Amino acid sequence: MINMFIAVGSFGIIIPILPAYLLSIGQGGTAAGLIIAIFAGAQLIMSPIAGKWADQYGRRIMIIAGLSGLAVSMFVFYFSDTIGILYLSRVIGGIGAALLIPAIFAYVADITTMDQRAKGNSLISASMSLGIVVGPGIGGFLADFGLKMPLLVSAIIGVAAVVFSAIWLKESKEKDSFAAAAAEDPMIKKLAQSVNKPYFIPLVITLVMSFGLMAYESVIGLFIDNKFGATPQEIAVMVTSTGIISVIVQLFVVDRIVRRYGEGAVLNMFLAVTAIGFLFSFLAGSYALFFAVTLIIFLASSILRPVLNTLVSKLAGNEQGFAMGMNNAYMSIGNVLGPTLAGLLYDVHMYYPFLLGLIVLLLTMLVSMAWQKRQKAAAWK
Repeated sequence: MINMFIAVGSFGIIIPILPAYLLSIGQGGTAAGLIIAIFAGAQLIMSPIAGKWADQYGRRIMIIAGLSGLAVSMFVFYFSDTIGILYLSRVIGGIGAALLIPAIFAYVADITTMDQRAKGNSLISASMSLGIVVGPGIGGFLADFGLKMPLLVSAIIGVAAVVFSAIWLKESKEKDSFAAAAAEDPMIKKLAQSVNKPYFIPLVITLVMSFGLMAYESVIGLFIDNKFGATPQEIAVMVTSTGIISVIVQLFVVDRIVRRYGEGAVLNMFLAVTAIGFLFSFLAGSYALFFAVTLIIFLASSILRPVLNTLVSKLAGNEQGFAMGMNNAYMSIGNVLGPTLAGLLYDVHMYYPFLLGLIVLLLTMLVSMAWQKRQKAAAWK
């Protein structure tokens, strides 16, 4: 839990200073999008390999290696004054995250019984959410002591986590149970296979939702900086508030509304809410109004994520592993494409990323409604 909190928080700590930092090195929306997309892309490519290594070489060494990668990426970022080196730091960070996160979840599986498993994973997820909330807030505070101070503090905390894990973290997997990696189909083949699965449309919606949300997140700091003159502290308050909203909604709201209305109705409802949020982004004339719109968008996305996961799981039957792996892959593809296109469009016009998100979400809502209609028709036959 501590390591996951540090990993997520150390990335979030830099969010409030990104607009000012990119401006200081003469960069704009394209760079802002690529910073997120490159990290997500490196994580996507490395994750399948890292999962095998966690089985082959043990959880502890992968956790330490992942934390080391994240710490190194922050040091490279801190000493960087060119965009190429900054991108390199994001590749290193993405590889670090890919090594760390699967190993942490595997570690939890090793040290819990089946009855404890859900609680253990929930605690790890809670530590991720807490990192999302706390990281940007600390980053906004540290920015008062220098634009690069959050980067340095993040790197130092990462080193502390490596030392902490090297000393106190014990291997959870017995050495004689380390396995040779089994041959698996390449990712391209798995993606092709997923097209014929009954949960293909929810996977596509997952991709689109991640695309839209990450497109929004990647330019939001630049937008409120350019449009409203927002400070790093104001950016931190916005990001932290959206994290708090996400935690509250996922803990207390999602289960209740799904039980009452069902996954399909909730999916359509909050795809519409998200699209309306993107529309209102054009109309917000002040930081306060844009803040309110952002909270609405993140509230809706906090409901959509678990609903989509549940839909995929229910339709997967006895192939849960493949289905959830594909769910993560489709989400990662959206995490790469969204920031990349949003950054490029932002440099053409600051409102174009929001227009792209609005169009994509409206089309997705129509696809979702048509798919559910076909599902109901098939059920009647």
